[in-house]
Amino acid sequence: MTSADLVLPPIDQQTPTAALLQAPEAQPLDLAIGDMNLLLEQHGHVVVVYPTGISPAHERRLHAIRSVLESDRIALLKVDLPPLGVAVLVRQLRQLSICDFSPGVVASAARLLAHYIHAGAVLNSVARLDRVPVSLKTHAKSWVPGSQFAVLAGPNPQLIKIGPTAEPPAGPEFATHLLVAKGQLGSDWVQQTLAPAWKVQAVQECPLPSGSPGWWGTGKMVEFASFLPDISVIYQLVSSVRREDCHWCGMELIGDRCGFCSSPLAPPENRMHATGVLNHGAPAPPNS
Repeated sequence: MTSADLVLPPIDQQTPTAALLQAPEAQPLDLAIGDMNLLLEQHGHVVVVYPTGISPAHERRLHAIRSVLESDRIALLKVDLPPLGVAVLVRQLRQLSICDFSPGVVASAARLLAHYIHAGAVLNSVARLDRVPVSLKTHAKSWVPGSQFAVLAGPNPQLIKIGPTAEPPAGPEFATHLLVAKGQLGSDWVQQTLAPAWKVQAVQECPLPSGSPGWWGTGKMVEFASFLPDISVIYQLVSSVRREDCHWCGMELIGDRCGFCSSPLAPPENRMHATGVLNHGAPAPPNS
């Protein structure tokens, strides 16, 4: 991980922690290379997950480390989820890392699992929100004092102005837990309205990630993310997807792109069997 506050506490005693890959201003390049080399020696492969909001210098640092080490055992996964959603995804990959999946499957599972994370926030203004489509009319409403908006960034972007008759954004159609991180906005709408509407099984709170105000365009917010908490369900979900071998680097993958070298799945005429189900949308989670 590229930020310590994106490493959530483990759900169980078996879930391992995550290593922190520090920004250039916090660690010289030679030490960062040494740390990565040590991780490779200890674990064999390294899956690096980082959000789209990371600084360009930090992202260049990650690619420089992989280039210097000339290693095809480092996967760099840039995830277009809000910070709390990234943290949830990282914890799920940590859970998968101790299962009997190859590193290639764990890395490529990130794209699959992101489909099952409903990540959003309650905001007092959408004037500076550029991650989710916002109409001019909604922008104008955001200047009205006391306005609040519920915004869902993924898997399907939605935006509503919160009010007595407003319906919450459409949520997951499967059993989830809800993680809530409060910023500088005093609102219980997520716990009192959204959680019952989404029929979540449990609500947990955590500190707001440092990158969240920048991602959402305001610090007056409450961020939330619903997720599959049960490792057995996550395991079945990943197991249900056909596995392929990357035609470029040879790593095992699920879906339509290699998590390690980013090469797309070979055309059907170059493979022995049909394309995996991710090319036709994410599969439904198994019944728990």
